[in-house]
Amino acid sequence: MTKKNKVLTTETQLVHDERHAEGAIAPPIYQSSLFAFRDYQAMVDRYQGDAHQAVYSRIDNPTNNVLHDKIATLERGGEAVAFASGMAAISNTILSIVDPGDRIVCVKHVYPDTYRFLRGFCARFNVVTDFVDGTDPAEIEARLPGAKLLYLESPNSWMMQEQNLEAAASLAKKHGVTTIADNSWASPINQRPLDLGIDLVVHSASKYISGHSDTVAGVVVGSVEMVGQINRNVRPYLGASLSAGDAARLIRGLRTLPLRLRRHHDSGLQIARRLAEHADVMQVCHPGLHKKDFSHLTGYGGLFSFEMGEAVDIPKFCDALEIFRLGVSWGGYESLIVPAGVAHNQAGQHNAAVDFRVPPRMIRLFTGLEDPNDLWNDLASAFKAAGRNRSD
Repeated sequence: MTKKNKVLTTETQLVHDERHAEGAIAPPIYQSSLFAFRDYQAMVDRYQGDAHQAVYSRIDNPTNNVLHDKIATLERGGEAVAFASGMAAISNTILSIVDPGDRIVCVKHVYPDTYRFLRGFCARFNVVTDFVDGTDPAEIEARLPGAKLLYLESPNSWMMQEQNLEAAASLAKKHGVTTIADNSWASPINQRPLDLGIDLVVHSASKYISGHSDTVAGVVVGSVEMVGQINRNVRPYLGASLSAGDAARLIRGLRTLPLRLRRHHDSGLQIARRLAEHADVMQVCHPGLHKKDFSHLTGYGGLFSFEMGEAVDIPKFCDALEIFRLGVSWGGYESLIVPAGVAHNQAGQHNAAVDFRVPPRMIRLFTGLEDPNDLWNDLASAFKAAGRNRSD
């Protein structure tokens, strides 16, 4: 992004690109594994750090650099870097901070694969993780002394609990602890953790940033120094770099991100409110339905969860749906559900849903871009097919 573009609104910055070769509107896809130098001195300059020419696409690629600039501008960070998956972004970022024997403090109900990475993979290297109630600043602070990292996810997975990111960041700085926040749920449109004092922000870019359910990717953004540490000490060796083609698809997704988030926000709230009034729903976990003393969110997206009453046969409910699909992930154009009971039975894995007592009759629901009235009619029909008949 050029300096003159920094005074523009977010929507304009995401659509506007610098001029590309031959007048191309979209950035070229540099589908090349390596980049040659014009002469000996150019190669020397690059290796000495006096030039910025791309060398090898595992390290850098011009298409990816366009994406990095846009993400950094969107999150108001100094630098960003993309990875081949959200978990690659999360794992590279964590491994750039912790060493064997260190301790991590992490909020409960975090993304299940993050939980498994911390409890399983990191534990193999004597990295211990304490899981805390992210809604209780006193509990967070009690575990911070001696920790290396505080990992946050606001709102968190399944229970959709917010953390006071500003307060958590302040507590972490007081104890010399680095902070990471997973901002996938909110997206940079609805929340900017770096503005609140968080050190590093990670995203599963497969979700809202892509928006089309055709790309698996992750990004991390923060200061030039901290992202540089990832780029120097971890990313070159784990080899989880994003392809140029996937970077181009994410750039495409960013152009419509604000528009899509408005629809997800409106549809999600409409469905959540109607579910909250349904006789067969015990509770709805949606940040927009609960008043708090704080909230950093300016919008809600389309992902939330609700607990089904005992009168409904959950397998029948799922099978009766015609628009909602049974599937993992979220953030695309299609509406999805995942029953917690299935996650409870995931074989051979540390199970966050069980450990943190997610109600077994909880359903995670994502409202896509379909007409919200069609989505509600689909849910209402499934309730009738799977439970006692009533006029809902």
